[in-house]
Amino acid sequence: MRKCFLLFLLLLLVIAGCGSKESTQSKPREKIEGVPESVQGDVKVAVIRNLPSDDHTKQFLDGARSEGEGLGFKVDTFISDGDDAKFQNLVSQAIQKNYDGLVISHGKESYSYDMIKPALDKGIKVVTFDTVAVKNGEKLEGVTYTAQNDHKLAELSLDEVASYTKGGEPVNVIKLWFGGLPPLDSREEIYKKYEKEGKIKTLETIGPSNMQNVQGDIASGVSSILSKYPEGKVDVIWGSWDEMAKGGFKALKDNKRPDIKLVSIDISNQDINMMLEEGSTWESTAAVDPYLIGVMNMRLLAKKIAGEDTPETYALEPKLIKKEDLSSETTMDSLAEVVEGWGESDDFNEDWMKKLREN
Repeated sequence: MRKCFLLFLLLLLVIAGCGSKESTQSKPREKIEGVPESVQGDVKVAVIRNLPSDDHTKQFLDGARSEGEGLGFKVDTFISDGDDAKFQNLVSQAIQKNYDGLVISHGKESYSYDMIKPALDKGIKVVTFDTVAVKNGEKLEGVTYTAQNDHKLAELSLDEVASYTKGGEPVNVIKLWFGGLPPLDSREEIYKKYEKEGKIKTLETIGPSNMQNVQGDIASGVSSILSKYPEGKVDVIWGSWDEMAKGGFKALKDNKRPDIKLVSIDISNQDINMMLEEGSTWESTAAVDPYLIGVMNMRLLAKKIAGEDTPETYALEPKLIKKEDLSSETTMDSLAEVVEGWGESDDFNEDWMKKLREN
């Protein structure tokens, strides 16, 4: 009798255990009506950037990550510090790991076509920023190429440079620039135009030799030539990229040269702080919100993963930011309070994206 009772208890425990296991099993996620099935579930994307980990890069990645995670995607980010070999290896690894989509930033034209094509061949969706994938005159199809409107960025900043003319004479400029990077090459096209028109005269061109220390490298380069130019001989330092402009600012500060203005392209919290320093001659910068750039690239990638049409190219419009418009309270988060339309865009913000963010 006792054995029968023990067997009965054991049977009850087994049944209870089975019931407990069934109750803890995860329920399949309910599909959201009106949202493409391909963007529901486990969507994995990678954002790979071929620049140093500066303020601009961090904000770009934050924008992409925030937008992607808001849509329910798993977002991984990678930085190659301007090392082209490392960058290509990171992209190759991402392709092997079968991500659903890639955002690729600042690839060089010499290798980007061959680097990106294997991803498209595997059905991985691709959006690029400041990257041109062309080979033998043929552009890689299926990619959306995004960029800041670099011609407009150059025009806004160089109009400011040209405004420092003395009696209509060309403005004497120390130019911070290097070639081989699509956005800087585009800005150079406008610079050459202003130079040809006699609005500016280039005294020196300085670029970095060490992409891991752009600011320090530029600061040393500018400092080494300033003694050649007494007060009144240099009007403006033009920084075609704010990471170089920061080096120019340090050189002016270290060498006590308040006679030279600084005008740049791009912006960050560090830039704002430097512009607001006492005695700063960093007068203005033309820029697009880097956080917004990340957001827009992710929206375009989401549309591709959803199977929707996307444009072949997309350019973000810049704004001019002047030192006189800033206050001690101004940061990247509050810049919209002093620059109308800063960081705002409803482009590609589909209704189904809004539904995903709500779930």
